[in-house]
Amino acid sequence: MGRGARKPAGFRDIDGILLLDKPKGISSNQALQETRSIFKANKAGHTGSLDPLATGVLPICFGEATKFSAYLLDASKSYRAVCQLGKTTTTGDAEGEVTSESAVTVSREDINAVLTRFRGVIEQVPPMHSAVKVKGQRLYKLARKGREVEREARRIEIFELELVEFEQAQIVIDVRCSKGTYIRTLGEDIGKALDCGAYLADLDRTGVHPFWQQPCYSLEKLRDLAAVSDTALKQVLLPVKAALTDLPELIVDSLASENLKQGRFIQSDSTVHPGLLNLVCENGQFIGIGEATADGRILPKRLMNTAR
Repeated sequence: MGRGARKPAGFRDIDGILLLDKPKGISSNQALQETRSIFKANKAGHTGSLDPLATGVLPICFGEATKFSAYLLDASKSYRAVCQLGKTTTTGDAEGEVTSESAVTVSREDINAVLTRFRGVIEQVPPMHSAVKVKGQRLYKLARKGREVEREARRIEIFELELVEFEQAQIVIDVRCSKGTYIRTLGEDIGKALDCGAYLADLDRTGVHPFWQQPCYSLEKLRDLAAVSDTALKQVLLPVKAALTDLPELIVDSLASENLKQGRFIQSDSTVHPGLLNLVCENGQFIGIGEATADGRILPKRLMNTAR
């Protein structure tokens, strides 16, 4: 997760999750720093980086939400991608130099037939221009030096892959996929399967689990809200617990809540299944994440700082 820099004077503690609509042309970290500055937040981090070329949903975690960001890093995501057929580039996207050109003679039927091969669980080799580490070194750093190293294929899953448009040697596809999927590589692999090559011309992340139906906010919109009032700005934040909706919830009384906050386990009844769960005090306050054990104990795992 990318993290904000040291807190400047005048910044404050803010907790919550913002769904930023990242603009094209800036890195995820630049988008984070601009967002943090608008909110004047002491602590912030982003989850699931987007390349400067890409736009779309970038969750920003503020304050206590950063403790639970790992659950967003593991989330499935959806994209709308534009792939240019008939050309390949050094980077697999529009920022690289063209390395080959081929005639595009495929039909819509050909494309749909090829897309079926990429649905489901597949193996994908990470691109050289990625943050994956090989022998302790980031691949993109090696790529900048003109080096290419062997990479192991990784298992990913493509839940949905649909052709939206095919016109003038470009295809537009909608993708919903597991974490660790490189859409740039998917575009290149589709081009290979079509025997004409392809690179990623444009990419928009359209969703991140579990925020499929939640609104996103541009930097411009956030600045406008900040100019209205601090209250208007804060209203766009989702609660910390919004990142954890897949976990079951356990409501505990105030005594149990205090024991958990002190790092002590509590005893549960036999109806609580082993595994992670959300801990909520009977007054509605979200406490954090606990883990239920097979012998009926609830152990504190990751808790909110409620003393601020």
